[in-house]
Amino acid sequence: MIHSVDTIMSLVLLSVLLSYGYSRLPRLIIVVGFQGIVVSMVPFFIGHEMTAGGIVFTIATLLIRGIIIPMSIYIAIKKKAIQRKVAPIVGYQASILFGLGLIVAATYISRQLNIPSISDYTLLFPTAIALLVTGMFLLMTRRNAIAMVLGYIIMENGIYLVGTTFSIRARHIVEFGILLDVLAGVMIMTIILQNIKRTFDDVDTAHLRTLKE
Repeated sequence: MIHSVDTIMSLVLLSVLLSYGYSRLPRLIIVVGFQGIVVSMVPFFIGHEMTAGGIVFTIATLLIRGIIIPMSIYIAIKKKAIQRKVAPIVGYQASILFGLGLIVAATYISRQLNIPSISDYTLLFPTAIALLVTGMFLLMTRRNAIAMVLGYIIMENGIYLVGTTFSIRARHIVEFGILLDVLAGVMIMTIILQNIKRTFDDVDTAHLRTLKE
């Protein structure tokens, strides 16, 4: 039997592959927003008891992860006239191949772990692993600072999915803590990006090599 969770997780895995292959920031922002919306909706599908407060918090999380943060980043690159093409350290084709291998490996690892609490959802834990590793991959292999911020958000989406999956009683505490981390991280990175843009008139992190003490 195919659960609705596995259906939406398959869409997230598809978006993971797209994030490896996109060379333009607006498309990558759309992918990150989509992932934020879907990941935030997971509690509605995995059988958690949803109180009125829990529903409100989940919707607020969806709005912040899926709309507010991506829109803020898009407005920032439009306002600052930041170059929208991502300069990769690892090529896009090689990145996509890595993403395919990652999904296969994550599925295999999930089956080997055989976690009882999520045994009914085949793709839930592999998707969490894929998001975590994809975020770290983008952080390490993209020279554009905005793309690195988006990689950080993707990684946090994976952490959020893991926390939502395994923490039932204290789920909202975990979610709130992760959400605060995301907001704090995005604000700090925005300040750093503004300084990089002001200094080098670009957000290519390769320019940072020219800095001297």
